[in-house]
Amino acid sequence: MVQSITIRRPDDMHLHLRDDAMLRTVLPFSARQFGRAIVMPNLKPPVTTVAAARAYRERILEALPAGSAFEPLMTCYLCDDTDPAEIRKGFEARVFTAVKLYPAGATTHSEYGVTGIDKVASVLDVMQELGMPLLIHGESTDPAIDVFDKETVFIERTLKPLLDRFPALRVVLEHITTEEAADLVDADTSGRLAATITPQHLLLNRNAMFTGGLRPHYYCLPVLKREQHRLALRRVATSGSPSFFLGTDSAPHERGAKEAACGCAGIFSAPTALEAYLTVFDEEHALDRFEAFASDNGRRFYGLPPNEGTVTLTRERNDAPRSVELGDGKSIETFMGGGELPWRLVDHSNA
Repeated sequence: MVQSITIRRPDDMHLHLRDDAMLRTVLPFSARQFGRAIVMPNLKPPVTTVAAARAYRERILEALPAGSAFEPLMTCYLCDDTDPAEIRKGFEARVFTAVKLYPAGATTHSEYGVTGIDKVASVLDVMQELGMPLLIHGESTDPAIDVFDKETVFIERTLKPLLDRFPALRVVLEHITTEEAADLVDADTSGRLAATITPQHLLLNRNAMFTGGLRPHYYCLPVLKREQHRLALRRVATSGSPSFFLGTDSAPHERGAKEAACGCAGIFSAPTALEAYLTVFDEEHALDRFEAFASDNGRRFYGLPPNEGTVTLTRERNDAPRSVELGDGKSIETFMGGGELPWRLVDHSNA
């Protein structure tokens, strides 16, 4: 039995860092294990301009621990009135790495999002010309659709027509949760369609939200799905396919905002992310494919060079905290913290 594994320093291709005190609290956990991260733009107000992205990037860099080589890769929040010239300017200046499409009302701080593809067609035309990736939160916002079917309906009604209409557009379907999404991406041969997968959707099915009572810290969007979908995600994640890569969707919320009458969606996995993913690959007898999923597939899709340095994990009880203190008596619950995982990150180097 393998007792340790060393891989090239990985990247997190879907990360929420928030801002201000929350940013300063959660950033060190990601910077400790990842070389780069695609940073989500759904702040309040959202990151919709080059100037806002530059300013947010500076706040992230200022919050980094001393000596950290972590690089935030910024994204633009797509709105109905986004100016294609601003997208071109940001991409050519290497400020915007990608554009994020939230259907209006789909998730946290998505009220500024897109109400229809026709509204942003001119932006998508520019993006496919530039080869700039579009990152999609793929859920229908039709209130008549069952919450567990929102991803599948989005694929049929929105994603497939979008791919046909913009044949050169490069797309990442974020945090996929269904067998239908896994099969769609797996069957693509163009190289322009990829997907990120979170640790929670690989480790848990929807029973986790209700076992022993209502479990708000397992509530995220898209929600956890049936066991058949979890197994499909594990199959493609560990298959060696270059179309699937690590994206934690780590999304911190203060405990009180989760344990509320109307609790926030999001799981804070940054302190345990790499160990959680490795647990899945270990259980699937695919340790030899872990480095590709964590360190290679994503950066190749984005055209990024390999990271310098390595990380080493050993088979021993994980020592991540059950919760992280924010100050003023507030805290953030950690995904599978408190020794729930059998792997631990023990060494990390930037070079």
